[in-house]
Amino acid sequence: MTRLSSVLAHRILVSLALTSGLALSGCIEDMTAEEAEADPAAFFGDEQWWDEGPPAGEESAEELDAFDDLRAETEISAAPAFQLPFPCGQVWAGQTRTNHSPVNSVDFNRTDNVNDPVVAAAAGKVTRVANEGNTSYGRWIEIDHGSGYRTRYAHLNSQVVSVGQSVSQGQKIGTVGSTGGSSGPHLHYEQRLNGTAQKPVFNGSTALFFGTKNYTSKNKCGSGGSGVTGTVSTSGLPLTVRSSPSTGATAVGSVANGAKVTITCQKNGTSVTGTFGTTSLWDFIGTGYVSDAYINTGSDGQVAPTCN
Repeated sequence: MTRLSSVLAHRILVSLALTSGLALSGCIEDMTAEEAEADPAAFFGDEQWWDEGPPAGEESAEELDAFDDLRAETEISAAPAFQLPFPCGQVWAGQTRTNHSPVNSVDFNRTDNVNDPVVAAAAGKVTRVANEGNTSYGRWIEIDHGSGYRTRYAHLNSQVVSVGQSVSQGQKIGTVGSTGGSSGPHLHYEQRLNGTAQKPVFNGSTALFFGTKNYTSKNKCGSGGSGVTGTVSTSGLPLTVRSSPSTGATAVGSVANGAKVTITCQKNGTSVTGTFGTTSLWDFIGTGYVSDAYINTGSDGQVAPTCN
């Protein structure tokens, strides 16, 4: 099953569960996998996602008083410089809705996102690494950022941090999943101030309320050029490094199968079919470009800034 068809299969199951068999909008089936990755909001359209709220005793302050009390609209003025909870350059569809619990949380989704990395939206200390089983948040993490600010990451497939651990902005804390009360794989995300869920801010801009919108992560972009680590995976032959993102570009070197490379930026070019499917994305590794179809970064799609 192809990447896109597997997502469509999941969408059909969700749609049947939520709409008693209403058909999917026609244009979605015409999208290619690359188009779906670049514009997840268009791919998912107006589909209403679903998940359960916080576990008992962990509700937001506004929920305990009155669910429709939107005092949590308070602007985050002295908050940390929050970024999207995903690696730099990735595009995610973020959905907000009036029946969400808490109402100011955001659900993030994109195609084939199971086990995609979830990273810290800001530096802080881990205060929760919990598992609610098949209900509520499922596997979730909470990070304390100081001055009353905390973030929550729910429905995770895995957690790779522990309580009391200090984490830096952009550090991997877990992976996307569908644990707990969830209609499908996505990340449920909250920014809280003194126990009340706020309208999240990413890169200085407040999330859209209410609706679905594409967000491009700026988390750790341009952070000293540290880049993203990937592993070359071929049939055993060396991978050719080229002067530009094209199979017709001049070869400027090669890297061995199994070698670790540092991706500083990425750019679209010639479409290539390789170990990890078909993609037009190319990775700049310092000396030139290699096709992302042969590089394993632990995540699908763009993971580094776009090359100039």
